[in-house]
Amino acid sequence: MGDFVQHTDVKSAVRALANPIEDIAAFDALVQSIVSTNPFGCVSYISAGVTHAPVEKTKESYVAKIVYQNSDAKVVGSLSDKYDTVAGFNAGAAALLANTPLATAHGGTAARDSDTETYSATLKCYDPNGELYNLTFTRSQVTLSSYMDDAIRAKVETWADTVPALA
Repeated sequence: MGDFVQHTDVKSAVRALANPIEDIAAFDALVQSIVSTNPFGCVSYISAGVTHAPVEKTKESYVAKIVYQNSDAKVVGSLSDKYDTVAGFNAGAAALLANTPLATAHGGTAARDSDTETYSATLKCYDPNGELYNLTFTRSQVTLSSYMDDAIRAKVETWADTVPALA
């Protein structure tokens, strides 16, 4: 029986944040700034005949959390609703808060539970050295994955050190 022989040394690195990213607006601003400013000097590339931007958002997930409280401020119900865009998240959360029949069914008043909401966005970057790598942002960490060259990690880490929200 043959053995598996390692051919590449693909790496992953995680930066845990000292404090969660404050809210959806701060999270979205951070992600959009990377896409628009390309702080890592990534380059466009062609794959399967399609031209890709140097930095692309490839996956997003945003979960709004709502709690329902009775007149004694006791939580009597809750719900989570997942969206794949920031616009959907904002519109959905507003609709849930305004949904009187839903609040009545829960027996309480709707309120956002912003501290427990989750956000995630994955960016794909094409380094000038020819490597594709991913950066996944959540409220509490940043994960750099699928890279081989340590210079990529150093470049991302140097940039992240300049972003207060990523301390």
